Amino acid sequence: MAAHPRSLHALLGGGAVADVLLWRRRNASAAAVVGATAVWFVFERAGYSLPSVLANALLLLVAILFFWAKSASLLNRPLPPLPNLEVSDVVVEKAADRALVWINRVLAVGQDIAIKRDRKIFIRVILILWVVSYVGMLFNFLTLIYIGVMLSLLVPPLYEKHQDHVDEKLGVAHSVLSRHIDTIITRAGQAKQKKTE
Repeated sequence: MAAHPRSLHALLGGGAVADVLLWRRRNASAAAVVGATAVWFVFERAGYSLPSVLANALLLLVAILFFWAKSASLLNRPLPPLPNLEVSDVVVEKAADRALVWINRVLAVGQDIAIKRDRKIFIRVILILWVVSYVGMLFNFLTLIYIGVMLSLLVPPLYEKHQDHVDEKLGVAHSVLSRHIDTIITRAGQAKQKKTE
């Protein structure tokens, strides 16, 4: 088996999230699968909506905290231990920096299509958007999120186990797809040339 310059664990961030996604913390990974399934069942099959569940949960939390604080003052007990409920500037800056990278990538793709008239990127974007549209018609948003969570918990460990074979097959699929896209671009260019003549 060939050695890989960067492990999948490092590519996934190398922390606790990577451990859960790669099933190195089996209890946490199993809890994530059960939790995602329970949330999907509550919202999708039981008919609850997200705003009503969130409102009821917050209502229960506020009532518990209120009565805990009232009883603590009457019985000379400590107040409820609440963490500092503030978002730090560092967290906001990190989120903004990451969002900025993705926004700039999307804008660069848009510029390549609109200004540089790159047909290869244009066809790839159209294919990706068509696949997303088609899959979106098959499932509702919550089911798509559930499928995404399940895939993120199932695909990484399988990929890590069979990484060499998957990389080989993906390379073959990429080259075949690239040839087809090049053929489409060539034919589109020939058709455009015939029209101008």
